[in-house]
Amino acid sequence: MADLIAEEKIDQIRQAVDIVEVISDYVQLKKQGRNYFGLCPFHGESTPSFSVSPDKQIFHCFGCGAGGNVFTFLMELDGLSFQETAIKLAAKVNIDLGINLPQSQGGKKVSKELQAMLEAHELLRKFYHHLLVNTKEGQQALEYLLNRGFTQESIDKFQIGYSLNSWDFVYKFLSKRNFSPEWMEKAGLIIKRERDGTYFDRFRDRIMFPIFDRHGNTIAFSGRSLGADEPKYLNSPETAIFNKSKILYNYHLAKPSIKKMQYAVLFEGFADVIAADRAGVENGIATMGTALTDEHISLLRQNVQTVTICYDSDKAGIEAAYRAGNHLHDAGFQIKVAIMTDGMDPDEYIQKNGQDKFRNEVIGASLTWMGFKFLYYRRGKNLQHEGDQLAYIEQIIKEISKLDKAVERDHYLRQLATEFSLSLEALMQQQRQIYFAEKRKSTGKNEPAQKPLLSFKPAEELKTKYVTAERRLIAHMLKDRDVAYKVQELLAGTTFNKDEHQAIITYLLGFYEDHLVPDASSFLTYIQDDNLRRMVVDIEMMSINDELTTQELTDYIKQVLNYQNLLKIREKEEELKEAEREKNFTKAAEVLTEINHLRKLL
Repeated sequence: MADLIAEEKIDQIRQAVDIVEVISDYVQLKKQGRNYFGLCPFHGESTPSFSVSPDKQIFHCFGCGAGGNVFTFLMELDGLSFQETAIKLAAKVNIDLGINLPQSQGGKKVSKELQAMLEAHELLRKFYHHLLVNTKEGQQALEYLLNRGFTQESIDKFQIGYSLNSWDFVYKFLSKRNFSPEWMEKAGLIIKRERDGTYFDRFRDRIMFPIFDRHGNTIAFSGRSLGADEPKYLNSPETAIFNKSKILYNYHLAKPSIKKMQYAVLFEGFADVIAADRAGVENGIATMGTALTDEHISLLRQNVQTVTICYDSDKAGIEAAYRAGNHLHDAGFQIKVAIMTDGMDPDEYIQKNGQDKFRNEVIGASLTWMGFKFLYYRRGKNLQHEGDQLAYIEQIIKEISKLDKAVERDHYLRQLATEFSLSLEALMQQQRQIYFAEKRKSTGKNEPAQKPLLSFKPAEELKTKYVTAERRLIAHMLKDRDVAYKVQELLAGTTFNKDEHQAIITYLLGFYEDHLVPDASSFLTYIQDDNLRRMVVDIEMMSINDELTTQELTDYIKQVLNYQNLLKIREKEEELKEAEREKNFTKAAEVLTEINHLRKLL
């Protein structure tokens, strides 16, 4: 398909797309100076080292080295081919590529089988919703929901439906529309009987909650029983289109609110999300019956850096909140924890106390992560008992020692001192002892506090200088076509010392044969090697003078040639040793003269 998209169309897409706008859909960016910064989506980090340059239309991570243009960003993050990326970006900026586009899921081609699974789920979602809202068969289920506090608006927003009390309605319904039973079984919609090979429906007489992926495609269902049938909730199995470890319920609907409010509320299940949404908390998401995974973390960090955890307030919920909080904290998120009373879940709390109290006294009054730890470590302890009290205080001081900010440490130590009528100085002293003890554990007892500075030999110093000089020359060559040809002329047939640098300028000179104006983003597409592409991005992000003076150019060229002269000196020194061994003093004198001449050039 590569030859179907014309080169001028690719250039048109590149000029029309704003890399900051595209990446903002995946990474929360903040402007600092001329560039934008955020947490890198390609590796876990707590300090933003991911930079996007709107001027050059490129991105670069100073932590992991990832870099490129808007095409390479989507290709690496979404796993798309170049052609699939071009199709996705063209659709974003309304550019007609003039080709037949394949069916896709989130811009990515899918097989006929996967496409059929998606279409079947979408068809059933609409049908189940219609049955609930518009038919006599769904009346009992609708009344049940309305009596539980659901509104018609909420039912429509989350596309809640009802499955008929039938063993084979869905099987027949899909078969009549030419959906393969084998594929529908793989999709988790029907089940095959072992005894005779016939099929029956997975969901019968249940309230149906559709599960959506990040793009809003229906990929699974959760069916709630109306009576005493077990299980209470019956979920779709994991399939080729449904992976629980990658799905955050309501992400596609909550994303605008999350970006607007700058934080997400993480619930334990989808029922909590729907209940909270009815109470006006529209930035709620939930895992699908699993613990928080790295995939969930990666999806979250694309849009937000602050998460409020709102799990059930029973023992299991508190433990789950602690585990989720640790995972989020390790990934660099700011965390708050919403606490409810009497072991209730959000739905129960809202029904008992009302929507305003939930918004203001639960979500609005969320504890800091450290504040939650104060409560977490109290559980099961009798703080009137001296032993429990001392154990609790020591545990809390350990947690305070992990805090980065001195103001936070001081605040919580004062809180501890006030609660137990202790000396603040004594708590501070113990906190310092714990801090340095933990530091010794992590660094090793016998490791010296400071390593001696390395002394550079002349050859190493020259090597550092030529690498810097070559990088700076390339940076200026990328900005100015005339400088590129001037450098080529001054090198007079010699090459850069670092092979990768020479490969870059070879590409660049070829690029300038067809492009009169420098274009960093376009050049990155021109380069075929991923490692070279990353190196170019790294060089592009260097800070250099707007103009390259004659003196600066001369100095850089000299450093490049100096290292080559150093290599020649080493060769001549070997020749000198060989001549002296052979007692060829005439030859040795000639070689020594050459060495002295080369040394003067240095």
